[in-house]
Amino acid sequence: MGWILATLIAAAAQTGRNAAQRRLTAELGTMGATAVRFLFGLPFAALLLAVLAAFTPVPMPGAVSLGWATLGAVSQIAATALMLLTMESRGFGVTTALIKTEPVTLMLIGALLLSEPLGPLRMAAIATATLGVMLMSGADWRRGGWRAAALGIAAGALFGLSAIGFRGAILALPFGDGALRAATVLVLSLLLQTAIMLAWLGLADRPTLAGIARHWRGSLGAGALGALASLFWFIGFALTAAANVRTLALVEVVMAQLVSGRVFREGASRRQRAGMALIVLGVAALIAVSR
Repeated sequence: MGWILATLIAAAAQTGRNAAQRRLTAELGTMGATAVRFLFGLPFAALLLAVLAAFTPVPMPGAVSLGWATLGAVSQIAATALMLLTMESRGFGVTTALIKTEPVTLMLIGALLLSEPLGPLRMAAIATATLGVMLMSGADWRRGGWRAAALGIAAGALFGLSAIGFRGAILALPFGDGALRAATVLVLSLLLQTAIMLAWLGLADRPTLAGIARHWRGSLGAGALGALASLFWFIGFALTAAANVRTLALVEVVMAQLVSGRVFREGASRRQRAGMALIVLGVAALIAVSR
């Protein structure tokens, strides 16, 4: 059950990274804050892979692995941008809840593209946790309007698609244990994402590049947390179905709500607390049926 520990570590690191990115949005804009997680995450991921390469051969990605990684990389860029846009009008905790509707996407896409089995107990666990997410996200619709809710749900769908892409890339590697495969695909995906973001900003928004350089200290922390989160997400993807990882990752909603209240001073309604309870129940059920 190593995927459970990996997922919990990833969820905690991602909560910290999302909070750091939210703060950077005010200084760098949506695309600048999106780029930070990739540009400043790459050096940490490359260092980790270099350490691993000193002890074991690194699997070279083929065309299939590269194709899956590209799907994951592009989907994650779009998802991150939509998430940060949603955070501008929604609370941190509610936005996190909205994007966690992704298990539904993973359940359908994973079964279709990766032929991952879906038993009735697993489907019930996913449905329970997702219902909890919807209760949380449904609190005070007037605050951000339907546009913000739609953006958050779209971000969740794209995060789900990115998880499928990354798991496909990991499975397509010719050899290696979970950590080595995860680190290899992490570096590959961050290289792709860094190239895409640098090209975009260089052509369309050069002042943002200068802003990223000015705020390198805060960006470095977000990048380190992002690399740590992605590494453990990928280790989870190497060990079990992406739907299992992302459903357990719904505990991030509870973590985000704690950060939302303590750091951003955003309260939780009764409906949000009820949603949290359903999320915990769904996650516990998923762990039980996955043993």
